[in-house]
Amino acid sequence: MNSVYVLLVCVAGAATALQAPINARLRSAVHSPTLSALISFAVGTILLFLATILAERGTFTNLGKAPWWIWIGGALGALYVIATLVAVPRIGAAAVVASAVLGQLVAGIVVDSFGWFGVSRVPLSFGRAAGAALLAAGVFLLQRR
Repeated sequence: MNSVYVLLVCVAGAATALQAPINARLRSAVHSPTLSALISFAVGTILLFLATILAERGTFTNLGKAPWWIWIGGALGALYVIATLVAVPRIGAAAVVASAVLGQLVAGIVVDSFGWFGVSRVPLSFGRAAGAALLAAGVFLLQRR
């Protein structure tokens, strides 16, 4: 069953690779990274609203009991979108995606190592560190022209 989740995340990862140049083109049309990010998030918000109404309503009951940091996810998403909007025209989509994956991997390793945000603790190993180093080398090679 894990392979289904791996495939789902691979498809989502491919979508983010497409999102970066698509949003960069939107930026060139509206001449603003923040306006293009706003448009992108507005479209996503409308789709999420429809999905919530049609499929999964949820509840606000426990929202007040949740930790403070649950509120920063949207801000982190906005940071990602604006960063890619600015970077794609300068370093290309492949280098942007690889850099984003490197940042995600390093942050994921730190989160796992300390067990932050309620995830199971996974100690840092040679393999994990080597994987991050190899990806960093890939980012270096991809951004060279």
